Amino acid sequence: MQGLKRKIVYVSLFELFAVALTTTTLVLMAGSSGAHASVAAVASSTIAVIWNFIFNTLFEAWESRQATKGRSVARRIAHAVGFEGGLVAFLVPLFAWWLDISLWDAFIVDLWIVVFFLVYTFLFSLAFDRIFGLPASAQGAPAHAA
Repeated sequence: MQGLKRKIVYVSLFELFAVALTTTTLVLMAGSSGAHASVAAVASSTIAVIWNFIFNTLFEAWESRQATKGRSVARRIAHAVGFEGGLVAFLVPLFAWWLDISLWDAFIVDLWIVVFFLVYTFLFSLAFDRIFGLPASAQGAPAHAA
């Protein structure tokens, strides 16, 4: 599976699990009700979907220009850190506003979410690639028949 279809399947599956996990985290860490936390989780998921599409498009464009193909542990870590790092800038203000907590408290909540999602993103991407195969950007050049 390649291209836009791959991105849509990836993001859809990733965010389905992410909403449930984020809601639970916000209830436990911010003391919010399930309903209130779920709205923040859906909003953060929407932001994450948009960011995921943009980030993965940029990452795959960069990746396709690299001499070494494949996805090493270092490349997977760079992918996870880049994606989650970008979300911090978007989600801290959202959590502070919606959950009526300070920016510092929202940052601490988001750090816990980021740590969890760094691991989740790494493992989800690894499993996704094993199930659906690597994207074209990570595959070596096709062998030519002699």
